[in-house]
Amino acid sequence: FFSPGKGPEKTPTPAPPFRRVDIALGCSYIGEDVRGSLHASGGWSSEHPATLVLRGISIRDDGNLDDITGYKVPQENPDSSSPIVFEASALSVSITHAESLLHVDCGGEEMNCKIYPYSSQTAGEGPCRTSWFTATLQLSSWISIALVLRGPHCISQEGEEHDVTLHPKLMIPMSKEGTLLTTVEFQSPSRNTSLRTHLGSSVTLDCRFVLAPSSSFSSLEWRRQHQGSGHSLFRYQVGSTGPAAQPKLHVDVAELLSSGDASLSLQGVTVGDEGTYICLVSTPLHQVQHIIQLLVAEPPRVRVIPSVVSLKRDMTTTLTCNIAGYYPLDVSVSWTQKIAMDDAEIPLSNARFSSHRQSRDGTYSITSYLSISSATALAPATYSCHVSHVALAEPVSVSAHLKAPEQTGSEGLVGGFIATTIFIVVLFILLRRR
Repeated sequence: FFSPGKGPEKTPTPAPPFRRVDIALGCSYIGEDVRGSLHASGGWSSEHPATLVLRGISIRDDGNLDDITGYKVPQENPDSSSPIVFEASALSVSITHAESLLHVDCGGEEMNCKIYPYSSQTAGEGPCRTSWFTATLQLSSWISIALVLRGPHCISQEGEEHDVTLHPKLMIPMSKEGTLLTTVEFQSPSRNTSLRTHLGSSVTLDCRFVLAPSSSFSSLEWRRQHQGSGHSLFRYQVGSTGPAAQPKLHVDVAELLSSGDASLSLQGVTVGDEGTYICLVSTPLHQVQHIIQLLVAEPPRVRVIPSVVSLKRDMTTTLTCNIAGYYPLDVSVSWTQKIAMDDAEIPLSNARFSSHRQSRDGTYSITSYLSISSATALAPATYSCHVSHVALAEPVSVSAHLKAPEQTGSEGLVGGFIATTIFIVVLFILLRRR
């Protein structure tokens, strides 16, 4: 194409097409024993192997999907010890981070997948009830995905039961291939299960959700737990006037209702904001949650006093290393010595330490002392204070320099007299030999 005076126009590069693929994930099913009986202890049974097959997931085709084939159900009759295969249709709910799930095995990433029966709510009453399950997917890249699965359609006791085969472990209808046919009704992703931030920064705790047309959003709550206590930070109920504005916390209610963005923003993070944050998204039938650990890490400020030392005979001086403004408490402090004629740093073990001190903002400080004696010190030399802390990418080292001792006036006169005397004696001997 040509445009007068502008030359040929570039044809825009078309976006890669999408392709529907099956994503099979190795999981564990954690739930009741066969026929719903619990262990004598009253807890859940041990884990049972399971496979979650997300059918027909839309993936952007960048040319690397040619080797992807559809999932084929193993050709065997399942028994109570066989892995439970959950086939999940997600045609009405988009699966966030699907690309990460598809390439989890070949990308070097680890994933933890667990499937539970949704015991707190079963739709329907009487002999015909629908089974529900929740699946939690945790990736090593801190991505978390929660799914609510509607189980096989319930059957009545009257006309269809003779055509239905029950799963040998879960005792619910299964397909002819021995799988459990489910649909994704509710999906909630989060990009962070753990966050580390500095004091005074702003941070967003990611929490989102996507619902099938048959489900509707009813409420959102954010809670914080820390050191055994917990309280509600934010709560919104559909149909209410909305929560009062808070100076540090913010949830965009408009985005919550329009796009399912339930993320919580924190402004001016303090030590008191550290803790476990729980995002609870509810529909009239179900509730999913994301747990996000917020950690505060502030790096220490390090200073050595004095920075230059000149020792005199029979003198001892003390170097002071002040480490201040760090959080959390754990910090490592060490001293080394490096003399001029040797590049190796020699660890020193004679340092003393003050107790930890805590400031009003919650950060800590500590002081380390190193004594240097003219009787043992070799000058010139460099003494370094090394500090390691979780908020530091690498240890911080601050040094003090020990100068060679300067000669006093009397010491210079004595030295000059001795040198002159030696010179005269040598000269006299040489003249006599001639």
